[in-house]
Amino acid sequence: MSETIEHSATVPADMHGLRLDQAATALFPDYSRARLQSWVKDGQLTVDGAQVRPRHKLLGGERITLLAELTPEGEWRPEAIDIDIVYEDDSLMVINKAAGMVVHPAAGNYTGTLVNALLHYHPAQENIPRAGIVHRLDKDTSGLMVVAKTLGAHASLVAQLQARTVSREYEAVACGDMTGGGKVDAPINRHPRLRKQMAVVSHGGKEAVTHYRLLARLGGYTHLRLKLETGRTHQIRVHMAHIRHPLLGDPVYGKRPSKLHTLAPELAAMLRDFPRQALHAAQLGLEHPVSGEYLQWQAPLPEDMAQLLHGLHHQGD
Repeated sequence: MSETIEHSATVPADMHGLRLDQAATALFPDYSRARLQSWVKDGQLTVDGAQVRPRHKLLGGERITLLAELTPEGEWRPEAIDIDIVYEDDSLMVINKAAGMVVHPAAGNYTGTLVNALLHYHPAQENIPRAGIVHRLDKDTSGLMVVAKTLGAHASLVAQLQARTVSREYEAVACGDMTGGGKVDAPINRHPRLRKQMAVVSHGGKEAVTHYRLLARLGGYTHLRLKLETGRTHQIRVHMAHIRHPLLGDPVYGKRPSKLHTLAPELAAMLRDFPRQALHAAQLGLEHPVSGEYLQWQAPLPEDMAQLLHGLHHQGD
């Protein structure tokens, strides 16, 4: 399903000397410069009716016309999969993703993903890059994600993420008795030997900052609230393992729970068999792409983490 878009604008005098792609980015802010450049090259964005190059210098006073087809961004299939929509309007939707759901189709996971579900729920998502997804959660991390429904919203949300103005807070259960909150400021990149894993590295890593505070000490485990300053792959999981307090249940960066023989059998079994990293995206805040209003959403803990914390709080009762 394609969608035709049509816009036009007169180049103001103060844009004299700008390249066409620079001016078009300012005049049509709903679209990225890369997309506008492709439309210029395809002749779908013209100057006074003529096709020119993206680097064409403007004098001011020209008429820029955009007549283009939004074409599907991928070959993903819609699937009737239930998704928990916390908020929705014409520009965006906020999803409370269930643990176990892959966000984006990839090798080994072409179906059953959030993208497949979004395309079924709102078919126009196929015209948005990555079906509107601007940030991800790991398969086994639950909680809040924002999804853009328009190209303008997509550009705004990506810009906010890059500017680090999107607020993302998580709840987690870490192994060990932590003594206080703090900050992990340690660059992350691919593990030098285990290429499917990420790691804190001394050279060539991307800046990564995680803030954390203690909610409760739970007899060998700690309930945490964490806030992301950056958004690297597996960031919280890698950072907590780096400070030797990996997340409970983390199959990649974690460790097997210890001293289970000292606990009640039911709690010991719950800790031993917890099927995923105990991590939940609990709060999301951002500036609305159209109104500019700051909006914030909360997602309660999923049942598995709620039961886990209840058991840890009441151990020894």
